[in-house]
Amino acid sequence: MQATSAQEPSDPRPWAILLMGPTASGKTDLAVELVRRLPCDIVSVDSAMVYRGMDIGTAKPVPAILAEAPHRLIDILDPAETYSTARFRTDALAAMADIAGRGRIPLLVGGTMLYFRALQQGLAWLPSADPEVRRTLLDEAERIGWPAMHERLARLDSATAAQIHPNDPQRIQRALEVQALTGRPMSELIRESDQSAQLPYRLLKLVRAPAERQILHERIERRFRSMVDAGLVDEVAVLRARGDLTEDLPAMRCVGYRQVLQYLAGAYTWDEMLHRGIVASRQLAKRQMTWLRAESDCHWLADEPAPLELALRLIDQALSEQVPISVLT
Repeated sequence: MQATSAQEPSDPRPWAILLMGPTASGKTDLAVELVRRLPCDIVSVDSAMVYRGMDIGTAKPVPAILAEAPHRLIDILDPAETYSTARFRTDALAAMADIAGRGRIPLLVGGTMLYFRALQQGLAWLPSADPEVRRTLLDEAERIGWPAMHERLARLDSATAAQIHPNDPQRIQRALEVQALTGRPMSELIRESDQSAQLPYRLLKLVRAPAERQILHERIERRFRSMVDAGLVDEVAVLRARGDLTEDLPAMRCVGYRQVLQYLAGAYTWDEMLHRGIVASRQLAKRQMTWLRAESDCHWLADEPAPLELALRLIDQALSEQVPISVLT
């Protein structure tokens, strides 16, 4: 699964690097190593790390790492706020322009694949959120469940439903909301969207992922257990004690936080919370891998050969056709 072709050397656009991968795959560690060796600045592509006070459960880099390798677009919102894909694209493009303008390389790192797609392909015109429609959909989902809501979406818009997991309430709700507000499937609106605005960067796309699914599953379990040991329950308890963070907010629906909230509410035992958090994390990784396998022109970095050395070689090869770059040792 290697990149199939290189762009023409005459392309005047600067380079940007996309470092994608499923949860617990080692993306952040690799990104920090790249920053240590190359003139790269990191832009986070993570829909959970944008929230302040959500550190342990999002695997946010510790302060010492952030001091060495600052991440743009983390800790920019209160958990009571929402963050749209459109706003991410605007924020990311502004950060990339600033980085490139200082002669450095934007390095976009994360696992929110919808953000990566929006960055590369642009955004369709879609109606703004409607609180009344959303409340109606949430009330109905409480009665019949999200899998049944997904079945409804499949009848109305099979193309969109095929891209959304039946246990992904946020995206199911949004697709049904668009259908209700416009009377048209979201997939049709996306197909008709203006994609003429070209991303003003050449992209080198790297995917960090273990070659074996079982290895990833083991890492996910170890990481979730280590998050709990590091104080995830206390972190969620502090958020819950605020009293204004309801379970339907995007921040509180993040994997791990949702399961701990249910434990704190008495719905799960400790062991059930651990099990459900691990399972939810594995399901997230599965969805991420589905997106990544459909992504074109990617270089896949497994555990062997050494992913750092391979990434440095690929970056040096790509950038040298425009401006030679020395890999610092």
